[in-house]
Amino acid sequence: QLQLVESGGGLVQPGGSLRLSCAASGFSVEYYAIGWFRQAPGKEREGVSCISGSDGNTDYIDSVKGRFTVSRDNGKNTVYLQMNSLKPEDTAVYYCAAVFGYCPIVPDRPATWGQGTQVTVSS
Repeated sequence: QLQLVESGGGLVQPGGSLRLSCAASGFSVEYYAIGWFRQAPGKEREGVSCISGSDGNTDYIDSVKGRFTVSRDNGKNTVYLQMNSLKPEDTAVYYCAAVFGYCPIVPDRPATWGQGTQVTVSS
């Protein structure tokens, strides 16, 4: 059974940092595309970043480029999202999702999803 568990969310001041973790079980993240998504209250879910299986190519939306970094630890079967220089507009529930192969993760590709972790950026 494929499963993803996110952790690492919390409350942080603007300009601060958080590292989210997406721990996988039932499959190897080395061969799966893992995407990070977020959903703020009253807004649609948006893709934030993605790391492809095998080649590890990464993608980011423009609003997080230079601030967020996605990485993968095959030994721990975990994908991370390092978030620096956080802004109030980054406040959302963050989810990770997995599909076999390469990014992007789009709605017509059935994916395994985690339960989400809340990130709140506020002074």
